[in-house]
Amino acid sequence: MSSLLTFGSDAEVCARYRVVHETRYRYQSTVTLSQQYLHLTPRSFGYQQTESHQIWLDRAVDDARDGTDYFGNCTRHVSLTVPHDSLLVHTESTVALFARPTLADIGGTLPWKGTRDMMAKEKSAATLEACRYRYSSPHVYSFPELEAYARESYTPCRPQLDAALELTHRIFEDFEFAARATEISTPLEQGAAGAAWGLPGFCSADDRLLAQPRAAGSVYILTHPPEGKPRLVGADASHAWVSVFCPSIGWVDFDPTNRCLVGHEHITLGWGRDLVM
Repeated sequence: MSSLLTFGSDAEVCARYRVVHETRYRYQSTVTLSQQYLHLTPRSFGYQQTESHQIWLDRAVDDARDGTDYFGNCTRHVSLTVPHDSLLVHTESTVALFARPTLADIGGTLPWKGTRDMMAKEKSAATLEACRYRYSSPHVYSFPELEAYARESYTPCRPQLDAALELTHRIFEDFEFAARATEISTPLEQGAAGAAWGLPGFCSADDRLLAQPRAAGSVYILTHPPEGKPRLVGADASHAWVSVFCPSIGWVDFDPTNRCLVGHEHITLGWGRDLVM
């Protein structure tokens, strides 16, 4: 998989990107049937607008259907029945990004316990939508070691988003990122053990350790090459982070892998209770 991001901006948006994404499959033998369920269309929401998007494959497609998944992410299901030993999926998108909350914006929120109690009583549409991310998934679940790790940041009277930011910083300091050390199916306990035993970390485990309601997955982040060096094609690859719901602000995105709030260098494809695949 590779992706190429090019930057542009104007007076109406913080940044505009042209994203080119390619996924190549090479099979050990000829296949006669291929089913693809694609999450490759950038999502439009308050901080992001997808202005154009197209998907094409280098093989004849027998059937293609667009839709949305449970969380409202755009999907495309394609079927190929012509024998083939390789397949290229190519997408191109133009995405405009708008200003997100900054460190100044997230200061002064209610203590996290007060926010929790308020959300338990409030029945607004936004709160009810946020509550569905509280449930466990096959990849995101609670266990004592995870709770103990988070409790160090979530002290009794600490503001909700201040606690989330401090935990984001701790994950960055306690884990060493290694891109190929693990995969999405790696048990969360193994990721948590990295903090104690110096094992490599990975972005999807970092996000799950943050223990917050919503995960943004299969997304892109703009990277910066060393001074004087060109950006390599494929360097701006897929990434993941988490969103924390704050009633007074809405969803605020944190990127533990890069110790930062999500801003105008992050592009969202979709979100769910764990990494969107």
